[in-house]
Amino acid sequence: QVQLVESGGGLVQAGGSLRLSCAASGRTFSTYSMGWFRQAPGKERDFVAVVTWNGGTTVYADSVKGRFTISRDNVKNMVYLQMNSLSPEDTAVYYCAVRYGSSWSTTSQDYNYWGRGTQVTVSS
Repeated sequence: QVQLVESGGGLVQAGGSLRLSCAASGRTFSTYSMGWFRQAPGKERDFVAVVTWNGGTTVYADSVKGRFTISRDNVKNMVYLQMNSLSPEDTAVYYCAVRYGSSWSTTSQDYNYWGRGTQVTVSS
């Protein structure tokens, strides 16, 4: 089993920044991708960003490209999401997730474990 715990969410004004963190514990594995997804009220859970096991590949949703940066620290079993130039449209619960294997995916069904999420609210 893998446990994922997100932190760093909160209330921020438009144009501001937040840094989300996700701590992974439990079973360890040699290769896995880690992703961030978000879900706004009444909407589907959407892909935000993913990073492969060695950090060599990062992929972003078009809506966050150029504003968000995903990174990971395999020594600490952490993944981060730096979010800049936030807008009210970024308001959502943000989830981190783990996908077994070395390939990345933007599809939530391809992920094996999920955290409980952290709320991000951007005021206008």
